[in-house]
Amino acid sequence: MADENKGTERVTFSRGYDVCIMAIDGTWRRDCVLNAISDTDAALTVEGSIQGLNLKEFFLLLSSTGLAYRRCELVRVNGTEMDVPFLKGKNAKKGRGGASKDAMMA
Repeated sequence: MADENKGTERVTFSRGYDVCIMAIDGTWRRDCVLNAISDTDAALTVEGSIQGLNLKEFFLLLSSTGLAYRRCELVRVNGTEMDVPFLKGKNAKKGRGGASKDAMMA
């Protein structure tokens, strides 16, 4: 993924940061550790099985209240490690009244 994101700096956490991933429709949720993050993507370690989950599109919850989140898609899995790019507003369906990209990180 580094080649895809030239010019985008990634912050790497030495101990990780506890986060969750959750289905767009809220039907499943998994605890994760955020290992690295940039403006465009993140590297996660998932706790528990992801087998059978629809990971085409999901939320990365950055706060325990769910107020800070990013919409993601899966691009790579290696065991429990995942690389996920953040989806931009243009990829989301129109008319859903969701928060803007800037508001998501506030």
